[in-house]
Amino acid sequence: MAKRIIIEIPHPILKEKALPVEAVTSEIQTLLSDMLETMYASNGVGLAGNQVGVLKRVVVIDCGDENEKPDPIKMVNPEIIEHATEKICHNEGCLSIPREYADVERYEWVVVRYTDENGVERQRRATGLLAIAMQHEIDHLDGILFIDHLSPLKRKLLVKHLEKRRRKQARLAEEGEA
Repeated sequence: MAKRIIIEIPHPILKEKALPVEAVTSEIQTLLSDMLETMYASNGVGLAGNQVGVLKRVVVIDCGDENEKPDPIKMVNPEIIEHATEKICHNEGCLSIPREYADVERYEWVVVRYTDENGVERQRRATGLLAIAMQHEIDHLDGILFIDHLSPLKRKLLVKHLEKRRRKQARLAEEGEA
């Protein structure tokens, strides 16, 4: 396993649609393991292929189980096949938009069909944080970021805040080198 670099906005790959995976090969299994390691190292709960520069429909998620123990899920070609009519609002963040959060409406529950890391087709019904994470990561595969669910004004303010923080970090790093 190897930790990969997480791509951040405004990189254009984050807005591209990922391509379906033809078969679960050892390369795909390695990618999924690398993504899981990268996600854990960054204290995230989900990561999509686009976020590590790979335009393949692969996702890893770990929201923990009911006892708060790790419960990693590796998904290839995930798709929502059923969802609630009701929506809930949840404060979301993203490893590709570091330390920025906003309330986003998502379906209360979803059923996702996917292929696991062993090539077995599965379906999983999810509620709560897992349902939100699944929707968030599948959005990534379609080139949609959580900020795309916000009003244009809120999105603009969030991106400006991130850019301001980046400029400050760069200035502090430059001063530290002087």
